Amino acid sequence: MKANFRKAAKISLIFVYIVIAAGAIVRMTGSGMGCPDWPKCFGYYIPPTDISELQWSANREFKKGQVIIINESLQVANSDFKTAQAYNQKNWKPYTTHEYSIFNPVHTWIEYINRLATVLLGIPMLIMLVFSFWWYQKDKLVTVITICTIIVLGLQAVLGKLVVDTNLKPTMISVHMILALVILLMLILLVHRTDNKARSLKYHKNLLLLLSIATFLTFIQIVMGIQVRQFIDLQIDLFGERANNLWLQNPTTQFYIHRSFSIIVVLFNFFIAYRIYKFNLGYSKINWVMLLILTTVITGMAMNYLSFPFASQPTHLVLASLLLGVQFYLVLQAINSKRSHKTL
Repeated sequence: MKANFRKAAKISLIFVYIVIAAGAIVRMTGSGMGCPDWPKCFGYYIPPTDISELQWSANREFKKGQVIIINESLQVANSDFKTAQAYNQKNWKPYTTHEYSIFNPVHTWIEYINRLATVLLGIPMLIMLVFSFWWYQKDKLVTVITICTIIVLGLQAVLGKLVVDTNLKPTMISVHMILALVILLMLILLVHRTDNKARSLKYHKNLLLLLSIATFLTFIQIVMGIQVRQFIDLQIDLFGERANNLWLQNPTTQFYIHRSFSIIVVLFNFFIAYRIYKFNLGYSKINWVMLLILTTVITGMAMNYLSFPFASQPTHLVLASLLLGVQFYLVLQAINSKRSHKTL
């Protein structure tokens, strides 16, 4: 059962990255309001594919909670009923949470797939929760962290509703993304902590501090990137989705800080890599850090100088999230190394 816990944690970790990628695609395509209600989509568990499914028609059966668009507003069925020959407002109530009432089938299904990925994430995490109790006698912290991870996932679901209810308020989207990163780090901690085959690497003074600083710098850089994305969203609203050459017109100071800060991140990680290679410390995952930093910088430059090529935004975010995850794993390895050194 203990081995099954780690398998479930790894599967959950993969799904977190899928959810991050799906969320980034939703934001890139402007599909966040593809489903204007939550947790259903236009009142359906499986969303509509054609506008006719959201239009009133005579002699049609509706279920309570299903939605139609009429007079550019959302109307929600009060109960299960079959329509007569004429529209009767008494059977409907206005959807008052927000005023967004546009149906775009592509946006709807992109958002639906994003929600579906989140639901699928919950399955291995619940399995992980069950298996965590087999760890309780050996390592109580595994069970505690697992329970906390499930709680944070629940908060993430609540935030998902608030994102929709506030009609994609940028601040809510940013908090939603940051919470996904927290879940990511908690799962990595669980995967590392339950690795019975983990070997202690060479200890080197200040390496743990350096790796911790590098991880924190990456986290700050991602948060700044999320805030820059808020600015881009406003530019898209101003200039339109197809005017990507104008999205970086008159950028904020935060954009320049984010761009310049990347130089610090790169140089600091290269310094750490140099020390690991020089003293032959065996932290092989530093190679992944170098590769991920390189590809993340390339996608960032592509967005800046090539006017946001297709898929560059979600790719940039996923690569940065992968970088954060690998760096955090290196921190955990360094902690083990320091503990082993103290027991000698």
